[in-house]
Amino acid sequence: MKRDVVALWLAARDPRTPILAKIAAAVVAAYALSPIDLIPDFVPVLGYLDDVIIVPLGIMLALRLMPTALMAEFREAATQRLDRPTSRAGLAFILALWLAATALLTWSLWPRRAL
Repeated sequence: MKRDVVALWLAARDPRTPILAKIAAAVVAAYALSPIDLIPDFVPVLGYLDDVIIVPLGIMLALRLMPTALMAEFREAATQRLDRPTSRAGLAFILALWLAATALLTWSLWPRRAL
């Protein structure tokens, strides 16, 4: 799975990748390579949901949209890479979701004065 995530990261940056496949690859790679998860791993059961269900389903979607020969090339390039990239865009997206959820929860629980 790690190799496919790096391969999708490479595919998202390649001009030969079809646009829908590029979008799917970029979203999956950004999420999978983000240093934080949407659901933190310490949350019982749900914490590993993204690792077990969300990321593999995203990879499957991106693979269906990607030409087979092109994906084979990206997998080969991913195998040869020694470093694993990180995604600052994925980090920013997850942080924005957490901030929005916190703001919405705070707003909904904030006491209001009766008129």
